[in-house]
Amino acid sequence: MATIPITKRGAEMLKAELHRLKTVDRPAVINAIAEARAQGDLSENAEYESAKDRQGFVEGRIQEVEGKLSAAQVIDPSRLDAGGRVVFGCTVELQDEDSGDRVKYQIVGEDEADLKQGLINISSPIARALIGKEEGDTAVVQAPGGEKVYEIMAVHYV
Repeated sequence: MATIPITKRGAEMLKAELHRLKTVDRPAVINAIAEARAQGDLSENAEYESAKDRQGFVEGRIQEVEGKLSAAQVIDPSRLDAGGRVVFGCTVELQDEDSGDRVKYQIVGEDEADLKQGLINISSPIARALIGKEEGDTAVVQAPGGEKVYEIMAVHYV
């Protein structure tokens, strides 16, 4: 399996989710199944079926998170020194050349992306257009609404 880049914060989030799944969600599902079994006939027991479905989801998510963590290449953006180039984990300040609007994004892994918080997925069109560029360069992004041109105002490794 290929390695998956993830920031240190993203790895901590996945570890916290895995801990919650194993210590809170899994025992709760086991208890729900036990309670449903105690009610008798399982053939028409909706609570039992629901608990079994939930158990399948929790166990599947545990396997998924464990797989992601085992394949993760954890990158600490504060330890990067890419000489001013845009790389995974860095924070980029951009200015839209048409409107003059300024935006700030951090390039992160798939599981940590959240546009509202300024976290963009490494495989997104804007991140792909920015990777390898430097402060002062322009990046042309193929957006759904058409082509957008951004000037890279600053690159930070925080």
